[in-house]
Amino acid sequence: MKLEVLPDAAAAAARAATRLADAARQAVAARGRFVFAVSGGHSPWVMLRAFAGEPLPWENVHVFQVDERVAPAGDPDRNLTHLKESLLSHAPLPEANVHAMPVEAADLDAAAREYARELERMTGRPPVLDLAHLGLGPDGHTASLVPGDPVLSVTDRDVALTAVYAGHRRMTLTYPVLDRARRVLWLVTGGEKAPVLPRLMRGDPSIPAGRVSAAAADVIADAAAAATAT
Repeated sequence: MKLEVLPDAAAAAARAATRLADAARQAVAARGRFVFAVSGGHSPWVMLRAFAGEPLPWENVHVFQVDERVAPAGDPDRNLTHLKESLLSHAPLPEANVHAMPVEAADLDAAAREYARELERMTGRPPVLDLAHLGLGPDGHTASLVPGDPVLSVTDRDVALTAVYAGHRRMTLTYPVLDRARRVLWLVTGGEKAPVLPRLMRGDPSIPAGRVSAAAADVIADAAAAATAT
């Protein structure tokens, strides 16, 4: 796992956007399409806004979600709401290429299984993402893999439902599909992450983020988050 430290959150998001664009070009050249999954949070939306300005073969770019809150369409708590605002509104990305988690379904377990099948249709069986973008919570969570949730033990499904966390159930990608990703790009910003970033870097299995494979992982952090990691 490699760590790159930028002066502030805006610079870190811009660097992450450049890495994302480089990965997209390489994937399209190698396999004809770029399929990645993106997490929620303010810094990722800044990253996606910068990514939207890159000259890319957008018709060959496909976006999945790492996780999503169970909430109505257009809800400000939905990651999809901000994904559309930051990426779809600024890039010539076909709307059909944004694969939203079906969290409005009446049967959420069936919806999670269908999302896993959609991943398979796009990337093969078992599904292999070209890149998974992840963030890091102050409690060590990533995606919606939060401390103490039974979803941490899921090994037979690529998409699963969590218990209620911070007011919402979540749909999330699980460790198996995250660990198969060709690349993992961590974007970590903010001083509240400083105590936990060193634990991520050493693969501390006592935090959910530390259990994600580090084999093909890069971390881009701002100086505040990396204060005790360098």
